[in-house]
Amino acid sequence: MTGRPVHGHGEGPGAAAARLTGRPVTGERRLSGTLAQVTLDGGQMVMVKRGDDPGAVQSEAAGLRWLGDVDTVRVPAVHGHDRHWLVTDRVLTGRPSGEAAVRFGRELAALHAAGAPAFGAPPPGGPIDAYIGLAPMRNGPGTDWPRWYAEHRVLPYLRRAVDDGTIRHAEAAVIERVADRLPELAGPAEPPARLHGDLWNGNVLWGADGHVWLIDPAAHGGHRETDLAMLHLFGCPHLDQVLDGYQDAAPLDDGWADRIGLHQLFPLLVHAVLFGRGYAEQALRVARAALRG
Repeated sequence: MTGRPVHGHGEGPGAAAARLTGRPVTGERRLSGTLAQVTLDGGQMVMVKRGDDPGAVQSEAAGLRWLGDVDTVRVPAVHGHDRHWLVTDRVLTGRPSGEAAVRFGRELAALHAAGAPAFGAPPPGGPIDAYIGLAPMRNGPGTDWPRWYAEHRVLPYLRRAVDDGTIRHAEAAVIERVADRLPELAGPAEPPARLHGDLWNGNVLWGADGHVWLIDPAAHGGHRETDLAMLHLFGCPHLDQVLDGYQDAAPLDDGWADRIGLHQLFPLLVHAVLFGRGYAEQALRVARAALRG
């Protein structure tokens, strides 16, 4: 034994925050098994999150920095991280408002317009093998969105859902047909956008400062309609105003609303893998509707 402190499994969030920020800790409040609010010397509050899956913390930290580099939609600053712990700003939350929603739409459009080197490109410093929520997500690059989306987003989760018995073999053919037809269903070609990547309502914080803040990204290069489709899938306060702001800043191509289901296939299949049959049935309904077109 060397006498050095053991970082990671035996360490609590307060000790991790002190080590990673270099500042004394004066308070700690556990919010869940993996999240705590920690008060640093001087009164600053930070969020301390634990992640044990390989590369999960690295992926989230890199994603927050990549999104924050654009200086559009607000994201919490990263104060430090290692293999197991991530320390970020705490966001003081307020009430959703239409004014903030319109602003968020414009800022999200600017974030997407900042672009990415390729579809599937990870953030600088982020691992290729990343995560979306608790599910592995591989960031393999591609230049053609329909083929990339089928190969790296739809089909891997479909195969796992079939292997798990969540989707039956006969049912899988419906989603496979959608994957085959993506080049004709996907609409006009778009350049790779800088995506949050897991833009459901729980990752959208309405700040007390009147701005929307985004947390817990699965950031990568993708199609901008994918972020918007996820906002539709799980709901978002003042969504119409968000879309108004987005369209004002960067109008979407004709027919985008008809393609929402295509972009929802990815998160629905991820949820089918994580949470079971209900989401599988929803993915199948979306796939059948896309084929009816």
